Order: sequence, then structure tokens, then C-alpha cells
Amino acid sequence: MSGVWVFRNGVVRLVENPTSGAAAAASGKRKALLHTPSGEVVTSYASLERKLAALGWERYYAGGDGGMLQYHKRTSVDLISLPKDFAHFGSVHMYDIVVKNRDAFRVIDA
Repeated sequence: MSGVWVFRNGVVRLVENPTSGAAAAASGKRKALLHTPSGEVVTSYASLERKLAALGWERYYAGGDGGMLQYHKRTSVDLISLPKDFAHFGSVHMYDIVVKNRDAFRVIDA
């Protein structure tokens, strides 16, 4: 049994096997990554890569990375790992970017 525990109106219930896209679409709460300096919503990896590069992030090419894109910053030990397919770019990935770039990105309801 896998899923997420949801607490709503004083009741806890288990939502089994939520997927980032399906669960968000069903609940009407899709998320989007907002680049706060420009006010632009990130809609592709090309635009995200430009914004990350401006912040000092570089594409990290490791052998055997499979279906992942990775970015690193020379001044830190942080690594951002994203699925190669933008369709699988979910809120977990968005929050990872926000935590590592607090002043540059924000997650919003789309």
C-alpha cells in the first residue's frame, strides 16, 4: 500500500498512488515554476536552462545518467536533477529548484 496521507477538515485519509500530473489535475491544483525577477513562468527546459545559467548553474554531464538532466554550481555541492522529459517535470522538481535558488524562483498555482 502506497500513497499520501491527506489531512482535511479534521479527517486523515490515504490517497493511494498519486501521480504528480494525475493527482494535481484531479484536484485542480497544478503547479508552475515562476522566475521571480522576470515574472515569467517556466514552460520549457530551454528557458529554465537559460535562467539557471544566469545564476551560475552549469549542465553536468555524467556517464550513464539515464533519463535525467543534471545541473551543478561550482561554488556549492548542490545538484539539481530533473527528468529529461519536461512532461514529467513536477512539483518536487520545482521545489528542489526553489530551495536552491530562493530569491530567483517560486512555485505557484497554475
